[in-house]
Amino acid sequence: MAIETRNKIDSSFNMASMSDLVFLLLIFFMLTSTLVAPNAIKLLLPASNSKTMAKQSLSVYINNKRDFFIGDKPVAPTQLEARLYNKIKKNARATIVLRADKTVPVQDIVTVIDAINQINEEHHTKHIMILATSPRRQ
Repeated sequence: MAIETRNKIDSSFNMASMSDLVFLLLIFFMLTSTLVAPNAIKLLLPASNSKTMAKQSLSVYINNKRDFFIGDKPVAPTQLEARLYNKIKKNARATIVLRADKTVPVQDIVTVIDAINQINEEHHTKHIMILATSPRRQ
């Protein structure tokens, strides 16, 4: 006596759910990639082998035209100290990342360092400045 099964096992795979999943992932990555804001100011950073990473509180930019920016807002070098203090006064140990174009004179970098040192001296804070670099190509 041969017993036959009523439910036949189908060995084919339905790809409809897989294509839906891939489509949803594609939409997710397209939307999240537009939320990441790249540096608005184009700079050629100096090269370095250093790999220091820190949690940054604020970014200061100096472009190749020697224009200063705090975040994406332009600032005059004479107003740098006051504007920096307004941005970091709530944090006594803020880390300021200086992103200076490699063609910028050292004096402009020293101007930012002096402004941070002056803030630390006047307000008894311990803000740190880090110079951003790009990885050295080998």
